[in-house]
Amino acid sequence: MRSRREILRLGAAVLAGLLVSPPARGQGMLERPVPRTAERLPAVGLGTWQVFDVAGDARELGQARETLRVFVDGGGRVIDSSPMYGSSETVTGQLAAELGVGAKLFVATKVWTSGKQAGIRQMEDSMRKLRVERLDLMQVHNLVDVETHLATLAEWKKAGRVRYVGITHYHAGGHAALEGLVRRGDVDFVQVNYSLAEPEAEARLLGAAADARVAVIVNRPFAEGALFGRVKGKAVPEWAQAAGCASWAQFFLKWILGHPAVTCVIPGTRNPRHAADNLGAMAGAVPDAALRRRMREHFDSL
Repeated sequence: MRSRREILRLGAAVLAGLLVSPPARGQGMLERPVPRTAERLPAVGLGTWQVFDVAGDARELGQARETLRVFVDGGGRVIDSSPMYGSSETVTGQLAAELGVGAKLFVATKVWTSGKQAGIRQMEDSMRKLRVERLDLMQVHNLVDVETHLATLAEWKKAGRVRYVGITHYHAGGHAALEGLVRRGDVDFVQVNYSLAEPEAEARLLGAAADARVAVIVNRPFAEGALFGRVKGKAVPEWAQAAGCASWAQFFLKWILGHPAVTCVIPGTRNPRHAADNLGAMAGAVPDAALRRRMREHFDSL
């Protein structure tokens, strides 16, 4: 016979396992095509800014490892990093190797320096840290020396060192420059901030990406947590739950994914429960235009 304490401990363990279990894979999980190749990517990825910069902390490294496991087991593939993110590239490469999931990942990182040779050195260093021989996506971070690096990356893509080339920014002040480069046709991906709190990209940039057949990765989907501050202590409305939003995180992510130009959104987390919850936004239907308007109106009223 088990003691009451043992039963309670077992129950807690089972509950914890349920909370971090990823959603069922396969049918119903949203994927979006990369416009120029039709390669399909899961619509929810994983950002590593701050949350994977944990090389010196065994406890936090363990959290990151479990998060990556949950993410991949739940069907996630796109993981995004940068040399700007401290040890995040190293941690991503290390954990992917330990878990044996490197071949399942779509690995994206960035170049964030000035000068051709400095850029080449940094990109090669990033690939060593990430433990990849060919990178899925290399992006020019925040448009730093963008013309120099795009010229290098055109050569790298032709040589097969990278599969896709992209550009990024994190605030609306960079949108006009992103749009110009997107319309020029030199990039396969654009990464941009977009959320209920920062919707400016939908004014022109998302439409430009659709016109140019450029994939869109969305960063800052929760506006660095500001969205959760707005809804603290409030329940997800019943009509949104009926539409498949089991949490506020899914509410925010599904609103983003309701825009047809968005290929993938990359919420950052080191919490495996949050990773599983985020992946749940790929289940079921995405909001249509009418539901997105209702979601925005509800959020704006809070």
